[in-house]
Amino acid sequence: MVSAADVRNLREKTGAGMMDCKKALVEADGDFEKAVDILREKGLAKAAKKAGRVASEGLVVSYIHGNGKIGVLLEVNCETDFVARNEEFASLCHDIAMQVAAANPEYVSRDEIPQEVLEREKSVLKAQALNEGKPEHIVEKMVEGRMEKYFQEVCLLDQSFIKDQDVNVQHVVKDAIAKLGENITVRRFARFVLGEGIEKEESNLAQEVADMAKK
Repeated sequence: MVSAADVRNLREKTGAGMMDCKKALVEADGDFEKAVDILREKGLAKAAKKAGRVASEGLVVSYIHGNGKIGVLLEVNCETDFVARNEEFASLCHDIAMQVAAANPEYVSRDEIPQEVLEREKSVLKAQALNEGKPEHIVEKMVEGRMEKYFQEVCLLDQSFIKDQDVNVQHVVKDAIAKLGENITVRRFARFVLGEGIEKEESNLAQEVADMAKK
């Protein structure tokens, strides 16, 4: 039986993707060091080191859903034109664009959130906790936990992946780094909704995208 802790520890040691770590542990019958060797043999144990390299190639992709009612433009970068023309890279870009359409993130990552927005959110969450009658000494921990949920809602890389709710988008990107052998970064996106502001219509369309991704 492979535990989530073992998978996490193997990922931290090797930098390989979560799914690759799980498969390696299964193949190694739970033997940690053997799993490390399996990942090394497959060239998957260096993904973390690749993350620091410059990525200036890539693709700008579009995703349109609902007969033109939701549209996404997304830029994903890699290191070489060779990988940019790879089918797996194109598929990754398509899946992330679909994610943006369905999950409606506000930012790519936590680093993009303005400090004043973070402070305002923390202030609101702290007031909520105090209004719930929680003791002052545990309020800060509650705020930290709720901020994590906030990041998972508004940050693309922190969101649960629509095709596999057990991993987030960041893990999917890291898996692609391991497989393709280059640094990959999601740079920016724009999401457009026809008649934006009609919340019920937007919600229904986003649900359609999410349902389609599961097929």
